[in-house]
Amino acid sequence: MVRFPHKLLASVVALVATLLPPASAESERRYTNPVSAPAADTFADPAVIRGKDGFWYAFGTGDPLRRGDRVHRLLPITRSADLTRWEYVTDVFTQASRPRWAATGAGLWAPDVRYVDGRYLLYFTVTDTIMNEGGDAAVGVATAPSPIGPWTALDAPVVPPVPGDQGRFWSILDPAMLTDATGRRWLYYGSYYGGLFVVPLSDDGTRMTGSATRIAIGDRYEGAYVVRKNGWYYLFVSSGNCCVGPATGYSVFAGRSRTPTGPFVDRDGISLLSSRVGGTPVLRQNGNRWIGVGHNSVVTDSAGQDWLVYHGIDRSDPYLDEPHGVTMRPMLIDRLDWIDEWPTVRGASTGRQRAPVISGDSFSRDTVSPGWRTPAPAWHVKGGVLRHSSPDTSRLRSTESLPVNAFVELDVIGSAGVSMGGVTVMLDRDAAALVTDAHGIQRTPLPANFRYDTWHSLTVTVRGGVLTAAVTDARLGDPFAEQTRALPEHLGDDFAIIARGEASVDNVSAERAAQPVRRAEPEPRLGRLDRSASDEFDGELGAGWSWIRGDPAAIVRAGALRWPTQAADLVGANNNAGVLLREPPRGDYVVETRLDLDLGEGSARNFQQAGLIAYANDDDFARLSHVAIWNTRQLEFGRELPHSGRLLYGQQTLTAPAPTTWLRLAHTVDPGSGEHRFRGGSSRDGERWTWGGTWTFPAGSAPRVGLIAHGGNTPAVTASFAYFHVHRG
Repeated sequence: MVRFPHKLLASVVALVATLLPPASAESERRYTNPVSAPAADTFADPAVIRGKDGFWYAFGTGDPLRRGDRVHRLLPITRSADLTRWEYVTDVFTQASRPRWAATGAGLWAPDVRYVDGRYLLYFTVTDTIMNEGGDAAVGVATAPSPIGPWTALDAPVVPPVPGDQGRFWSILDPAMLTDATGRRWLYYGSYYGGLFVVPLSDDGTRMTGSATRIAIGDRYEGAYVVRKNGWYYLFVSSGNCCVGPATGYSVFAGRSRTPTGPFVDRDGISLLSSRVGGTPVLRQNGNRWIGVGHNSVVTDSAGQDWLVYHGIDRSDPYLDEPHGVTMRPMLIDRLDWIDEWPTVRGASTGRQRAPVISGDSFSRDTVSPGWRTPAPAWHVKGGVLRHSSPDTSRLRSTESLPVNAFVELDVIGSAGVSMGGVTVMLDRDAAALVTDAHGIQRTPLPANFRYDTWHSLTVTVRGGVLTAAVTDARLGDPFAEQTRALPEHLGDDFAIIARGEASVDNVSAERAAQPVRRAEPEPRLGRLDRSASDEFDGELGAGWSWIRGDPAAIVRAGALRWPTQAADLVGANNNAGVLLREPPRGDYVVETRLDLDLGEGSARNFQQAGLIAYANDDDFARLSHVAIWNTRQLEFGRELPHSGRLLYGQQTLTAPAPTTWLRLAHTVDPGSGEHRFRGGSSRDGERWTWGGTWTFPAGSAPRVGLIAHGGNTPAVTASFAYFHVHRG
């Protein structure tokens, strides 16, 4: 167990007693977002780890923590006993201990925390260094014996800055570390403009040991975070602008690969390196109070349920202090499910939610707790850790029965593990392997660099006659040894800790395994086609259309509305682009079009686009378009709105477009507030649809719907709309 400094011990004991409920109450606990509220008003880019002391620790970007606090923190640290109630502890650095190579005034952003071979590692972005001419970002790393420090920054960056204009242009590096299935360490980093990369690290995680591999194209993603599941490496990435107050559309996507270096592809098989860039939606705003939801980490509770930890923005209260200052991004947490082998969150939650299951015996007393039977002489508690000292194999039996479907976890040093109904699972130093014995022994070799004298985490899931065991550094979804096997037909319900030789055990829990979610959330329903409100573009432009700044180049020909993209735009104060509109029906409806727009690939064509629009006025609209953004081609769901005397524009992104793309806007009216909600959807074949996030308009605003084609006319390109359909709800 990592020991706290003496002055903090009393507060830690009090926190356990106050925050961690009895095990019998675990299934009844509830929480409400934002979970960081007791500790901070804003806590962006959260990275979370369960320390070897049994507490959870979150590390955030260096913004001020509270309203009126003008001091940017040097990477704040918060602590929780249950993942839902947090207290501020300290900052990673002081002015005296911050990296010496960081420029004065540089921001310290986007931390990632890991545990490697007996110490904690923290990776972080430094926005400016003294190593070049200035304005150059780098990735630093610091080490500590415990999550609260003391943290010591290494004398040089682990990813050095890029000199010159490229370094100034590429200002955020958002690092995250991974240990792969062989025990090799990798660091992911990068952001917009430069792209995302992965580089191999030394065994201790502090140095680059090879060249970088690009894993995602520029101009689309940042905030990489990777977990391994079912033999796949899943790359979580964030897209959109993070910090535009009430116009923020940040959201999370995923791709996966069989190797840590990619190529990562989405559910449709489209690479994140493609110019028409792929990405499967994981988390997007759903029309409630939370927008700009992104920059995640992943944790697993004591029932084996994964949770996404991320930041979001309250659209009704988006700034820390005066309007247009620091965008306030508190920390949120929601259940992460795996449906058809892809990660998904049903949306940022409001109201009371079922809390993560958190339990475990951390052996904080001087003797073995009453939950265990009278131990043999080989077992004793010392320094808050359960220790085994006999050369022979022995068991410490629990007084509780093992659930039929169970999730078991513990931290171990040496040769130790668990025995469940006659089946054993343990880390075996002599065999240099993860070893299971279930009417037959099976060994999974551990990496050659595996340290048996430092803590590692062992998890075991028993479900439906199948046992799955995994070994990690700190339960962060990156196992370097896994094993799955069938169980005997009649498995008993006894549970015990097992060890051989000098060994230590801590943070032991055995809970009923979480029930997996198999069904995705329902998609917007497509009602009957309202032909009177639709247009097949099979003759002249149908009745019911009206123009804002009519464009004579837009004509109906050969069964389509053909509209050359204009050298004009709607964003900002110019408002010189044409908009073709019609009045929608009352209530719920879905508008759809098929758009043929070939923007080419790989070249900079900012910002030619065409698509659907929900339009209240020139300064209040939501635009779903196929758009060229530098060398990428994206589906952007952008929103412009006025706020506190300024015009703001932000965007969400959807999955990859194609030269022919189907687009939908699903409109609903919130029954409580009367707000208009528009959710964007897209398809590459007109059959399978992927839905993105939602933008809202105030009650009474009565937005119209229609089409746009603008953003530039060089080279000349024509958008072709095959139809405009309105389906009533």
